[in-house]
Amino acid sequence: LITAVTLPPPVRGLHVYRKVRDRASYAFATVSLAAVLVRDGDRVGTARFAFGGLAHRPWRVEAAERETVRGAGPVCDVVLAGARTTKQNAFKLPLARRLVAAAMADATRG
Repeated sequence: LITAVTLPPPVRGLHVYRKVRDRASYAFATVSLAAVLVRDGDRVGTARFAFGGLAHRPWRVEAAERETVRGAGPVCDVVLAGARTTKQNAFKLPLARRLVAAAMADATRG
């Protein structure tokens, strides 16, 4: 019998989860992004990104996180480097780029 669970405190920063679905009624994400973004002035200084729907399991690319200070484009270039697509799933790459750009824009607002 489990009576309690103690979790570590969450890491600082803006916690974001976004998913793209074929239809709003579908629960399954075509592409998803979970991110923790920390501002540094008017830009994102550090971030952690984990992607769903791009590989056979949720996927984190730590090398891409080092590109955060350069913007969403360089982050995505590293994440998607070497991606092998088919005609059926090539549409996911621009979706992933848009998710990263939107999450980073959310972090720099307000």
